[in-house]
Amino acid sequence: MKIVIIGGTGLIGSQATTLLKDQHEVIVASPNTGVNTLTGEGLDEALVNANVVIDVSNAPSFADEDVMHFFKTSSQNLLKATKKAGVQHLIALSVVGTSKLQESGYFRAKQVQEDHIRNSDTPYTIVQATQFYEFAGGIAAMSTVDGKIRLSGSFIQPIASAEVAAFVTSRVSEKPEMGTLEIGGPKKWPINEWIGYYLSKKNDPTQVEKEATPTYSGAPIEPDTLVAQNAFTLGKISYDDWISIPGNLR
Repeated sequence: MKIVIIGGTGLIGSQATTLLKDQHEVIVASPNTGVNTLTGEGLDEALVNANVVIDVSNAPSFADEDVMHFFKTSSQNLLKATKKAGVQHLIALSVVGTSKLQESGYFRAKQVQEDHIRNSDTPYTIVQATQFYEFAGGIAAMSTVDGKIRLSGSFIQPIASAEVAAFVTSRVSEKPEMGTLEIGGPKKWPINEWIGYYLSKKNDPTQVEKEATPTYSGAPIEPDTLVAQNAFTLGKISYDDWISIPGNLR
């Protein structure tokens, strides 16, 4: 089976490549390898005789206009190429809660990507994952104001990226879902408590304050916006086990 991984050099893509390369012909597709979904460069050539395409790409800039341009244009180019190549299954990675976070420019763009896929002629599966353990530092950074971290007490259900990569790759041997599968981590945490725990493990004294009005990525959220509502499966790697692995706590 020939599998093309869009975003194959990234966090999920590189792990997916490792999981698949011994059993399948895997094409690692990214601007670094001469395949650019934003410009279309190398896309048709990469998809020749492809059976499955996995799209785990992400925008290089999260500014509202940039991220919308990336996901809108890239998805249009990719879907045109998959139709031309006769791809049998497109597996695209998205985020749990996307439809509820439309006041965020990033999630508006992800919704456009999902909508393009659903309205296309290409058989597909959308995998919506909760936030990754690896994102704790980024969440802390984007929530820092005047030296203090302000986060809501709404729940989040973080998951190890390795389990996301494993689930995405497991779908290559399955029929297209023609819908969405949700996956999440093994535990639901209040966001402020998870990030506070992360900082304590790093011996970082930065205070985490609870927001009066819960938000995430600039969008208001409900207590369960960021948790899987109808999880197809849940991860098994606990956060404590994950951070005990050398190099993971950054």
